[in-house]
Amino acid sequence: MNQIVSIAFPNSISVSIKREDLLHPFVSGNKFRKLKYNLLQAKEENQKTLLTFGGAFSNHIAAVAFAGKENGFKTIGIIRGDELRDKIVENPTLSFAQNCGMQLEFVSRDDYRSKEETAFLDALKQKFGDFYLVPEGGTNALAIKGCQEILTEEDASFDYVCCAVGTGGTISGIINSILPHQKVLGFPALKGDFLKEEIRNFATNENWTLISEYHFGGYGKVNQELITFINSFYAQTQIPLDPIYTGKMVFGVMDLIQQNYFPEKAKILLIHTGGIQGIKGMNIKLKNKQLPTIAIDV
Repeated sequence: MNQIVSIAFPNSISVSIKREDLLHPFVSGNKFRKLKYNLLQAKEENQKTLLTFGGAFSNHIAAVAFAGKENGFKTIGIIRGDELRDKIVENPTLSFAQNCGMQLEFVSRDDYRSKEETAFLDALKQKFGDFYLVPEGGTNALAIKGCQEILTEEDASFDYVCCAVGTGGTISGIINSILPHQKVLGFPALKGDFLKEEIRNFATNENWTLISEYHFGGYGKVNQELITFINSFYAQTQIPLDPIYTGKMVFGVMDLIQQNYFPEKAKILLIHTGGIQGIKGMNIKLKNKQLPTIAIDV
């Protein structure tokens, strides 16, 4: 079960956090939503194998590995970066996926860019046999259908719904399910403006905007200010935030409140999309750079 935690602010602004990260211990948040109907479709097609793509610390890879194990599928993960082949033991995400039974196939970063090309996918089918393809990040029409279930009737009183944005699937589902008086704010974890077109491929409403000033340098990039915020927020609320997605989004919302971005008495709902498993990997990177680590036990 997820839950909603509320925090009061000046100007009678209220912020509530929908704990989608609590939906499942290993397939949490938006990954649970994105995989729900894809797993049903794979079973409908009598597929035995799920194949997907991801990077070194991918929440999606971890989620597919466990969901496959839990639902009786063989799983194959195509991992970006052939230099990782001999570093599985050092990588908590890849170790977890492998322990769930996922077969890991490492490819060069150049080859990985071809992951959506027919020739590349045909070569994978020749090597592994038939499989049900789950896109990188899990975003497809069935994933959007699942993410449309994030909001419920109980969320009708909120004026703003905020979420982190990776591939654009989660926010698209939320956009499709909002009410006329609501606005969706997306906080991209990546640099660049290309996400708008990705979202427009799936979103049916126009009452949304992307706020692109809180990516902290781009995907997977953090700094001491963000880490300090995540640790402080956890100390105050006991709510863990991941540093790749939700941590940046919550930081952004709190900063916008300080800038009086929201009107008085605004009711804001933040969607916690999970990703907590990535903290272990991030802390390894932070220790290597002799930077402060995220003080959350996962």
